[in-house]
Amino acid sequence: MPFRLPALPSICLLLAATAAPAVETERNWYTVLLDGRKIGQFESVREAHRDRVVTTQSLDIVLDRAGMRLALGSSERAVETREGVPLSFRNATSLAGSESVTEGRVRDGRIELTTTTGGVSQTRSIPWPDGALLAEGQRLAAMRAGLAPGTRFSLLAFQPSSVDAFAVDTSVGATETVELPGGQRRLHRVEQTMALPGAPMTTTAWVDDALVVHKLTMPLMGVELTLLACDERCATAPNQTSDVFDRTMAASPRALGMAERQDTLRYVLSTSGTGNAFAFPQTDEQSVRRDGTHWIVTVAREPATRSEEGPEPSQTQPGEWLQSDATEIVALMKRATTGVDDPAARMLQLETFVRDFIHTKSLGVGYASALDVARDPQGDCTEHALLLAALGRAAGIPTRVVTGLAYAPAFAGKNHVFVPHAWMQAWVDGHWRSYDAALDGFDAGHIALAVGDGDPWKFYSGLDLLGTLRLESVQVPARATP
Repeated sequence: MPFRLPALPSICLLLAATAAPAVETERNWYTVLLDGRKIGQFESVREAHRDRVVTTQSLDIVLDRAGMRLALGSSERAVETREGVPLSFRNATSLAGSESVTEGRVRDGRIELTTTTGGVSQTRSIPWPDGALLAEGQRLAAMRAGLAPGTRFSLLAFQPSSVDAFAVDTSVGATETVELPGGQRRLHRVEQTMALPGAPMTTTAWVDDALVVHKLTMPLMGVELTLLACDERCATAPNQTSDVFDRTMAASPRALGMAERQDTLRYVLSTSGTGNAFAFPQTDEQSVRRDGTHWIVTVAREPATRSEEGPEPSQTQPGEWLQSDATEIVALMKRATTGVDDPAARMLQLETFVRDFIHTKSLGVGYASALDVARDPQGDCTEHALLLAALGRAAGIPTRVVTGLAYAPAFAGKNHVFVPHAWMQAWVDGHWRSYDAALDGFDAGHIALAVGDGDPWKFYSGLDLLGTLRLESVQVPARATP
């Protein structure tokens, strides 16, 4: 059953697969390795009742980030008929103490959805994607296709954590001998390509005749994430340290001066593997073109021409992670912008306010919503970006959250590197303009990878790209005047 957890973009379709439907309860344990080091555990349980099937998956990992330990957890539950018709789902995610819950009931082609983030619940009704499947439906589709070498099939997988659906293409290979904690086994090799927005991902699983996964690998930050089937004692054994930031930073070809970052810079980037299918966003500040296997990304501190459409209505409204109508958010907005009506001036005041308001600059928060930050002002770039975006919306200014890379002269013991970063954009004077409260404002040292509404799935969806992304050169375009 595909699902995403921040820092673990996607898990294979067949992880939900267990033994034959006649089994009332089947429980499988897995140890989770990153680059060969144990970082957590995964448990999958399938319960076949008389009239329904309940699939529950739980993942708990610990990552090290520049000396800080982050505990990340996700528990997902899908309820379906014995024929795989979706009935309901629930996902609970914990990121270093910040929790969010998504619950949905499927009926008459729609989802009655309730999301709770930062203690605030929102309810809405949205369409169920036509043909989308939850865990049991995916398992049945895989059983119908079979495991004959050369078999190919596609389906639409629904992901409760981010409430979206994406295509999954599956290809069955030959049987192979696989080393497992319990010894060697002959297993079927199965490759899956998931069409995640902007960042397609391919995973490889080794399954037995009953479609039970015994090993799964996927790319993550330039290394390999691996799940190995074992017993509970093996899966829950102590974890090892694994510093995630070392793998997500990209070296700059040279030092970038402050003056040239205040104008325009042109980057030549390349990657390896499936990262070539990645799509950089085009914004009013960032233009992108492909040149063979390279991307040419030009970033201007000031928007030169309007290349994007105006804001959508949702970008002025409260969101699950941008609770702009919350009493605390509205009060902070009024406190920061008293006597100022011009949107451009308001955004500059809000940017300065957030920079000073978040008094504890910490990498140990994980991912907190805007309301969480308003109540407890600490965190890193994501907390600054989300709070600033929510304050902008509270002031009536359309906003969105940008994730990507930002240049740092020095970071975590390394010099002249681009590190994963988040900032925000506001619709001001007919352009989407960037503001960065975590740093000293936006400049041309920012490379956007994705634009969204502040949910963590967008922030972490391109992590498998970061470890393979290379900056070949940085140029000052002729029209720029550093």
